[in-house]
Amino acid sequence: MAKKKSFEDSLDKMEEIVSELEAGDLPLESAIKKFEEGVQLSRFCSEKLDEAEKKVTLLLKGESGKVIEQDFAKE
Repeated sequence: MAKKKSFEDSLDKMEEIVSELEAGDLPLESAIKKFEEGVQLSRFCSEKLDEAEKKVTLLLKGESGKVIEQDFAKE
């Protein structure tokens, strides 16, 4: 069974790809493939961040002094 891709693993792999591309030692075809892989990882990470943002709630103290949850609103 394949290992489930995580945000952290994807981010690490993206950093690795950037380093390889910045080094400039890859043949053009390999560089293009690495770039495409980086774009896919970037999209995956962006989706994961969007999901996390939707789950974030703010804990506020209400007028009664009790802590209440409120959905995080985008500004």
